[in-house]
This record gives sequence, structure tokens and C-alpha cells, in this order.
Amino acid sequence: MAVASGRYVDYRVSLSLVGTVVKYLAAAPLFPVLVAFYYGESPMPFLATSAVMVAVGFGLEQLSDDNELGHREAFLLVSLSWLIVPILGTVPYLVAGQGTVANPVNAMFESMSGFTTTGATVLGDISFDTHSHAMLMWRQLSQWLGGMGILVLMVAILPELSVGGAQIMNQEAPGISMEKLTPRIQETARALWRIYVGFTILAALVYYGLNVVGLAPNMGIYNAVAHALTTLPTGGFSPEGRSIEAFTPAVQWAIMPFMVIAGTNFALFWYAFNGEVRELIDNAEFRAYIGLMAVFGAIISVLLLTGVGLAEAAPNMDPIPGNLENSFRQGLFQVLAIVTTTGYASMDFNVWDQSAQTILLFAFFLGGSAGSAAGSIKIVRWVLVKKAMSRTLFTSVHPEAIRPVRMGRQAVEEETVRDVLVFVMIFLTLFMVSTVVIYIDSLLIPDMDLSGLEAMSVAIATLGNIGPGFGEVGPMNGFGNFSDPAKLYMVFLMWIGRLEILSVLVILTPSFWRE
Repeated sequence: MAVASGRYVDYRVSLSLVGTVVKYLAAAPLFPVLVAFYYGESPMPFLATSAVMVAVGFGLEQLSDDNELGHREAFLLVSLSWLIVPILGTVPYLVAGQGTVANPVNAMFESMSGFTTTGATVLGDISFDTHSHAMLMWRQLSQWLGGMGILVLMVAILPELSVGGAQIMNQEAPGISMEKLTPRIQETARALWRIYVGFTILAALVYYGLNVVGLAPNMGIYNAVAHALTTLPTGGFSPEGRSIEAFTPAVQWAIMPFMVIAGTNFALFWYAFNGEVRELIDNAEFRAYIGLMAVFGAIISVLLLTGVGLAEAAPNMDPIPGNLENSFRQGLFQVLAIVTTTGYASMDFNVWDQSAQTILLFAFFLGGSAGSAAGSIKIVRWVLVKKAMSRTLFTSVHPEAIRPVRMGRQAVEEETVRDVLVFVMIFLTLFMVSTVVIYIDSLLIPDMDLSGLEAMSVAIATLGNIGPGFGEVGPMNGFGNFSDPAKLYMVFLMWIGRLEILSVLVILTPSFWRE
């Protein structure tokens, strides 16, 4: 690849391929166009979005005829794609000019939250009185597109990206690395998207099936499709202002297994579907993932059952203390929603006391499996951190011993262990700095009384792509009361959080642009 003298990153190649990505994504707004026609609403916000995407895509493509990606160009392509696509995703909100997202900063926040599958919202009034069916479906669709990965989709369908596809997918995929399931990386991308689409369709059929048999009166075809589009990407957006609390217990039970699926490494399903079920059952990360959710869910369920975990009565629902099914369902649902970073809410956990909220806050840092749609730190990293700590303690007593860190039967490379430890430290450092920044900003806003716990929940909810937090940003509230600079800072956190931090931070270092 020819690079101009004195320049060691050919940004024109990266931008040109971003243009190709945007050009093909111009087909996405056509789905809400169909929804708009069905409900007799204006399709103009989405037709305008499609037109803008086509124009921007073609314009960027003219910057270079070279499609050969180097290592640095791949970093830049991934980071810019995940910035430019959400920027273009603001067009429907701005053209429609309805509600709080008519404000450009709010529109950017909502769009970035959608594509990064964070699920934090500044929408305010979530209802069809303020926003059209098509607009609310656009929010859902943005999360579905971002869940498996915009660039994983493009590697699956575009031959020009298949050559550098392994680099692209490794930079975009949440986790340590993207596992190559087939000899050709393009086939791997297609296999992952087939699994993702298949589970999405199954979720929609199950949700709507509950409506057909009379167990979910308000889970019509619109809500079934809308929630399937945000369950599998672990997104959490809902057309209902009260999230999943708006539905019957049958719906809440039905959503839980799909959240577990969404937070599982999709490569394990590929093995299972190809007859290698032991790959799923014996996977150390999967066992830790299921075990931790069971433990956290049991603890919070017991607190709710005994009434210890409730600070006040929960409105609009059956009493929780003494009700085994209700306390178990609420505790387990919220743990699954937070660990998998889906961010749905089956109740307002602002009514929990600080003991239950503190336990849930720890769950914010777990994350789902590597290779899933989930955010946060990821279970596999915590498993490796624990094993590295155990190894250090052992070698302190037995300094002559050589003891590799193992995942299952395989030894993990020392470079990978080092990278995991560095990532966790950077993540926790960013979390602490962001907590301070957000707390200080809240002090400058009249009538905003943000506690330390609530400021921490805001930081991890955005950096970990989780969605709701506590208090001011609880599951039935939103992020709309923060200042515009604070919202833009949260946009930055969502962006780098979705790309595992390093993919973005590396392009901000001077050494990235030098020889």
C-alpha cells in the first residue's frame, strides 16, 4: 500500500472504506419507511436519512481507489465508522424535529446510545403521542445493527473488506479476539450474522406467540419485533416508557433466556449447531457467566423476598416481600439485564435500598461473554484476572515454578494476560475519572442532586454500554437533565466503550501517526 511521504497512516483509504460502509447502510432507513407507510405516518425523516447516507458514502469513496488496509488503517476505519454512522443516525431525529431529540446534542446522544447498544436515553416522553411508530422503530433498528457489529455485517457482504476482514472484526468485536470459525473470514462473519438473525426471528415469534395465546395482551406484532430487535443486541431500548414492566410476567420470563443467549459468545452456538455441544458446556467463560448471574440473582432475590432490599413500596405491581415468584423474577431479571448489559427493567430498581443497589452495581462491571453483543469488562477478562492473581500468589511461594495461566486445557499467551490486565486497569481508571467529571458537572446544574453512587452508575452505564443507572438516571428516568458538555462526554464514553477503549484511544496517541 502506497503511503505519501511523511505520512504513516493513509487516512484516505480508511475514509473511503467508511464511505462504502455508509453507502450500503443507506438501505437500513427503508425499514422504518415501511413502518411509516403502514401507520400512515410521514416517511420523510427516513428517506432524507437514506439520501444523506448515499451522498456521504459516495463522497467519501472518492477519496481513494485503494482498498488495501494496513494495521493502522484498520484501527482508523473501525473508529471512524462507529463515529460517523451514529452522526448520520441523528438525521431522522433532527428532520422530524419532535421531542427532546430535536436538539442536536440530544439527537447525537440518542443515536450513539442506539448504535453502541447502550440503551441510555434522553428521549423524555416515550410514547406515540410525541414520536411516530416509525421513529421509535428506528431507535430499535439502530441497536440491532450495532449489536453484532456494523463492520462484521459489511465483512459478510462486501468482498472489498474481506481481505482485511480479520483485522476489522478483531478491532470491532467485543472481547479479547474474534474466533475464526471457517477458513474464510467472510464466511465466519456470515455464520455469526445468520445465528444473530435466527435468534432475533425466534425471539419475535416467541414474544408475539404469547400475545396469540392470551398471555401478553399488549405484546402485538409491533412490540414483538421492536423488542426482539433490542434483546439480541443487548440494547434495551423499548417503545414502552416503563420498559418491560409494561408487560406481563410471562413476557418477562420469556425475555430472560434471550438475554442470556445475547450475552453468550455466538461462536459457541456455531459449534453447538454443528454438533459440538461440548464446546459450549465445557467452556470456562460460559460456566463462569452462568454461575455469576445465578449467584447475583439469588442474592438480590432473597433481599427482595425478605423485604430487606426494598427502600419503599414498588408501585404498579404485586407486593414483592413474601411473594417467591415475584421476588425471584424481579431479582433474576434485573441481574440478567445488567450483566448482559441489555438494560431492560422489569421494575424501577430505584425503589431498592442501597444494599441491593450496591450489589447490582458490582454486576455492572461483569459484562457478558467475549464474542457476544454484551458490553462492560467481560467475564473472560475477570476469569483471566483471577487466574493471574492465583498464579502470582503460587509463584510467590514457589519462585522456581513455571505455571502458565490456563483457560480450560489451553495455556493463555503471556501477552494476552498482560493485555487483559492493562485493559481492566484502563477501564477502571476511566470509570473513576468519569465518575468525578460527571459528579462535578451535576453540582453546576440547579436542582440536580446526584449522589456518589448515582454518579458511579452514570459512568459505568455509559462506558460499559449498559443503559440505566440509579436515581436521576434510573430505569424509568433518563439522561436528559445533564448539561450538553456532560452529554457529549457520555457520547465519547459510549463510543470508546463499544470499541473496547483501546481501538479508539490508540488513534489519539501521537505514536499512531508517526513512523
